[in-house]
Amino acid sequence: MTLTLYTNPMSRGRIARWMLEEVDAEYDTILLDYASTMKAEPFLSINPMGKVPTIVQNGQTVTECAAICAYLAEAFPDADLAPNSDERAAYYRWLFYAAGPLEAAITNRSLGVVPTDSQQRMIGYGSYDTAVDVLEKAVAAHDHIAGNRFTAADVYVGSQVIWGLQFGSLPDRPAFADYADRLKARPAYARAGALDDALIPVAA
Repeated sequence: MTLTLYTNPMSRGRIARWMLEEVDAEYDTILLDYASTMKAEPFLSINPMGKVPTIVQNGQTVTECAAICAYLAEAFPDADLAPNSDERAAYYRWLFYAAGPLEAAITNRSLGVVPTDSQQRMIGYGSYDTAVDVLEKAVAAHDHIAGNRFTAADVYVGSQVIWGLQFGSLPDRPAFADYADRLKARPAYARAGALDDALIPVAA
């Protein structure tokens, strides 16, 4: 079995790296830069969007961070990060919520896009405030996003929260801070961060 991570340490590739460390996978890393290798062959044949992260396992390509997290949870069942029957609904709900409505709300806000009342009925997240309030209730309900056990959904949702607090795209609320602290204490999170931090001078 071969598994390759295409990434840049100053990107969402850090999410895929964290997930790979959580499942204890053996993988190769190919470092890409934004100006050249990410937007040229051979990478464009792998991911025509020219975006990272991308993983390739045995010739099969997976892009999009939420998909990578879900895929790796299934590909490495011994890590026990896929949902059980009681967790499945919340797992998929919040994984796709973070990748869809929440991501759109945060991105639009960062671009200065504020939908009017009538436009809010047309867009998936309604308003930024609503999207954030819903996320806050979700992370406060249990120790982890799908219940009391860490799953692959926490890697993606947790990354959104950790980065949101770090860069100010999410408000600093106790529920977010507590959730982020629980996740940052995980050994795999620390390992992944150290690996990516070490690559920053090479990628810069």
